[in-house]
Amino acid sequence: MTAPDTAPARLHGWLIIDKPLGLGSTQVVSAVKRALREAGLPKAKVGHGGTLDPLATGVLPVAVGEATKLAGRMLDSDKIYDFTIQFGAQTDTLDLEGAVIATSDVRPTLAQVEAVLAQFTGPIEQAPPAYSAIKVDGQRAYDLARAGEQVEMKLRAVTVHGLSLSVRPELVEGLSFSFEEEGKDRASTSSARTDRGIEAHGTEGLSNDTHLDSITLTAHVSKGTYIRSLARDIALALGTVGHVTMLRRVKAGPFTLDQAISLDILGDAGKGRAIAQHMLPLTAGLDDIPALHVTSQQAMALRQGRILPGDPRKQGLMLAAEGDTPVALVEALGPEIRVVRGFNL
Repeated sequence: MTAPDTAPARLHGWLIIDKPLGLGSTQVVSAVKRALREAGLPKAKVGHGGTLDPLATGVLPVAVGEATKLAGRMLDSDKIYDFTIQFGAQTDTLDLEGAVIATSDVRPTLAQVEAVLAQFTGPIEQAPPAYSAIKVDGQRAYDLARAGEQVEMKLRAVTVHGLSLSVRPELVEGLSFSFEEEGKDRASTSSARTDRGIEAHGTEGLSNDTHLDSITLTAHVSKGTYIRSLARDIALALGTVGHVTMLRRVKAGPFTLDQAISLDILGDAGKGRAIAQHMLPLTAGLDDIPALHVTSQQAMALRQGRILPGDPRKQGLMLAAEGDTPVALVEALGPEIRVVRGFNL
């Protein structure tokens, strides 16, 4: 007698996708759902941990199953980006998609760029782009901007932990584009002018008095930081204007490009029913959280949402686990331990 097939186990964890140019984050989530279906896996919740614009590439953490309960923490995490500023033109979107609204013949030198970076390191205030998802009077700012309305964006406090000349040209080679000139097709203007400057090629061989058409920087930033605004403000501080022509996220929270897979690899894994080989555990999103080992009785209490007695010497967020099984993200406050997020594993 043939034994019945065992139903595939539900997956809970992270798929780190190297998002390609031209796709939105929600399209990547749809691709993950499709791959899970093709792999014959049970239906699961899927969500991403931080939006990337279609013109941006790089690390997009996608949470599957119970890991979706941690997506909010990923949104709040620090990020690292490589980005190219094209000097001489500012667009209304501050990137390639928009129309040119200001031009300048001024081109900064390498020495001037290096000198100005300190002004944008540490706690700063920036005005988000008008073309952003921030709500203004209950409406998305980009909807108002596209309707031709004047949108005044309030300054917000962010932190730039580090800002430097990019040392990873191999990560951005071939991903930069010039702004779309009026009356010309994007395809005919997609290669940036590189007679001067560094367009995703590093600074080797350039002297400090070299005038730059563009430059590629690396920024380590807090949540809420807009790289397009950062590029705009750096250009203005250099006495010129500019916009972003390449944006690549190289790290999001604990996740890096080294862990990321392409959508092609994801698709092949779905067809080959091998997605689990590429999935990081749920706990990978909590590498910075100390563990709290609990007994089976304590685990049951936490699953029921009950409060546990704690150790006043151990405070803050912790990952409660029964053996190797995550039970809940908990917070110790004074003498009590309370559930922040429970996991149904």
